[in-house]
Amino acid sequence: MILVDDLLLAPGKSIMWIFRSVHRAATDELEHEGTNIRAELSELYRQLERGEITEAQFDAKERPLLDRLDELEEQEP
Repeated sequence: MILVDDLLLAPGKSIMWIFRSVHRAATDELEHEGTNIRAELSELYRQLERGEITEAQFDAKERPLLDRLDELEEQEP
């Protein structure tokens, strides 16, 4: 009887494992995206301080990065 139950439930357990794996991968990717955005912002600040880019170039590059970072933080539970 237990063997029959295991055979019947195996497809459902496999699907749940796949869903959990996909969810974990997506969560990890979002966390890494936030880290990457922060690194890009740090590099922008360094470039501005060294005079490699102008204020206008800095503002044009900074705004989309900050907007995306805000979106990511809003999505966090």
